[in-house]
Amino acid sequence: MSLVVTQARPAAAMVGAADAPASLARHVVLIVGSHGTSCTGAVLAKNLVLTAAHCVQPGSDYKLVTFDAARQPTLLDVATIARHPGFDMKSLLGHRATADVALMKTAASLPETFSPAPLARLETLSVGQRFTVAGMGVAVRGDGRSGGTVRAADLIATGRPGTLQLRLMDPATKGERPGAGACTGDSGAPVFSLGAAPAIAGVVSWSTGPKLSAGCGGLTGVTPLIRYRGWIVDTARALGSSVGSPAAP
Repeated sequence: MSLVVTQARPAAAMVGAADAPASLARHVVLIVGSHGTSCTGAVLAKNLVLTAAHCVQPGSDYKLVTFDAARQPTLLDVATIARHPGFDMKSLLGHRATADVALMKTAASLPETFSPAPLARLETLSVGQRFTVAGMGVAVRGDGRSGGTVRAADLIATGRPGTLQLRLMDPATKGERPGAGACTGDSGAPVFSLGAAPAIAGVVSWSTGPKLSAGCGGLTGVTPLIRYRGWIVDTARALGSSVGSPAAP
């Protein structure tokens, strides 16, 4: 199934968003690569992080970054990376849906400030459905110094939501003018379905600017987890980690 957006690109950082509340920020971690890349991940267990497959390419080394109260960073080693076998980078770059999900097992447990988030038990998606995206990308496009903070935006589903692809927009701007949305560094960011507690319904894969232009603040493209929950749970078990049972909607 082809993506509708013709100028989509792997997502950068969260623009037009506010600092995330602690209830969301504790589930989110920064990922950096040896080739100067950065992405966002979601904590599934004390030693397991979910992200986008395009964030963890062969030939690069990756680490997680945590910050203390004084915003001093610490790098955490990654022991194992598992990308979904159905992921195809050419499909992603060609604007076609693909299995853009991956797991990263850390060499040591994450600090106590992090908390695992459950997977959402969503089976259907609909126009107007509300989600919260929490990422660590840049707040200002092109300004790397504006990244590294967990920011969150409340977005709604638009277009033709399905299990292969979900497009989100700022309800105030509807993708027609600059609004909240993913940007550089937000790829892999968790997309939360908010019920009694936040639960992960998908990961960020790409973004556009207003009116489908290149950039940020237009549409946020999401890979829903509906098709991939089984792979996530089974792969986590194979890596020696435990993912909690999917949360009820």
